[in-house]
Amino acid sequence: MGEKQATRHGFYEGLVALAKDWEDVYAVDADLGSATGSSIFQKAFPDRYIDVGIAEQNLVGISAGLARVGLVPFCSSMAVFVVGRGFEIIRNAVAYSKINVKIIGSHTGITAASDGGSHQAIADLAAMRALPNMVVLSPCDYNQAKKMAALMYAHEGPVYLRTSREPMENVTSPQDDITLGKAQKLRSGKNVCIIATGMMTVLAMAAVQLLEKEGIDATVLNIHTIKPLDTQTIREEVRSCNGRVVVCEEANKFGGLGEAVAYSLIEENNIVFAHVAIEDRFGQSGATATILQEYGITSEAIAKKAREVVQK
Repeated sequence: MGEKQATRHGFYEGLVALAKDWEDVYAVDADLGSATGSSIFQKAFPDRYIDVGIAEQNLVGISAGLARVGLVPFCSSMAVFVVGRGFEIIRNAVAYSKINVKIIGSHTGITAASDGGSHQAIADLAAMRALPNMVVLSPCDYNQAKKMAALMYAHEGPVYLRTSREPMENVTSPQDDITLGKAQKLRSGKNVCIIATGMMTVLAMAAVQLLEKEGIDATVLNIHTIKPLDTQTIREEVRSCNGRVVVCEEANKFGGLGEAVAYSLIEENNIVFAHVAIEDRFGQSGATATILQEYGITSEAIAKKAREVVQK
């Protein structure tokens, strides 16, 4: 593990690098550039940066208009606002129409603890997964987020990217390749398959160290592409761990990665399944470490679930 860095900053560092080669790349924000990280792009390319003010529906609508004239807009706000307030426009003007708009939702999950429950996005995965034509991405660390800009640009069509406010350790290297729609195996084991996305992948790697001390050997799959989901790799890796699987996500347990993985395993036999997620509760204000402990979003919670499925 390396130094702690935020995925929201990694993504916009990557977008700046991309924009140096492609003049059609634009960034659009809803008056939250310092929060989302888009101010990084604004400093580098002020002529290709548009701030629409606190107006998330306009944010998405203007981005759709830019895409209609051949530009590639990357529009951002806090996830709870861009997905919540902008959903109708995302649904009709972007996803339904298959328009080439890239949407970045920052401050996802409950790690944005000091912002309180009103600003913590726990249902964005469920909402965006449910939209036809929408690709859903969730990088695990700064290094991976930095590569997402090029990945999104190369895909023709709507994409939603989930980023986090809080800095986390890097568990991937700048040299690691990623492919849209392909799961990334960070570790091979035989006793249990831990499937994680976003910052939960970092916690999963920490949980592996706890389990190793107890003689439990775990595979770790990082799901940076939640939709389309790499069901083939998931099935193969779960089979190799005798059907024992733990899915981890910093989102509500309904409608997210856990349900997607469970659906992909529905025809498999003898599956022992556990889920680490937010248990159908809104977030609340507090210190980040305290909130994560309260909601069971910890490496210890992941290790506990892994022990349970192995014992079963």
